[in-house]
Amino acid sequence: MTITADQVKQLREMTGAGMRADRATSQGRIESYVHDSRIGVLVEVNCETDFVARTDDFRLLCRDLAMQVAAAGADYVRREEVPAERIARERAIYADQVKNEGKPAAIADKIVDGKLNKFYGEVCLMEQAFIKDDKIIVGDLVKQMSSKTGENIVVRRFVRFRLGAE
Repeated sequence: MTITADQVKQLREMTGAGMRADRATSQGRIESYVHDSRIGVLVEVNCETDFVARTDDFRLLCRDLAMQVAAAGADYVRREEVPAERIARERAIYADQVKNEGKPAAIADKIVDGKLNKFYGEVCLMEQAFIKDDKIIVGDLVKQMSSKTGENIVVRRFVRFRLGAE
């Protein structure tokens, strides 16, 4: 039996992370973290099987994600969750800054886009630099765990409480 190049490509896609992305994640953990009795976090991280959810590596990932939210103070899990109004407001602020700096119009949009990407890196958990190793992005950390376990892993949601904050 001969396998065509198209079939090889299809097999590679089926065994890669692209195939995992479509699989249901109905198991996982809700992890809590409290820092100095002043900041508390709950984070929900889902995976495909209870077997993976009970592993030490998955538990450590969940703990690290809860600590990340406590320390870095993300507002959203991923950039698609940021309301359009907030993006428009930030874009307008950055456009005014660039205009006031006298930057040429040809590069102004690129500068604004760069500032907006930095904004996402501050407010979106999956785009933040990891607090334990700033050379890695949180989204890449989750992808690494997904590759290690062979399962789709999704950070579903989180909530952050700060004493005295509304």
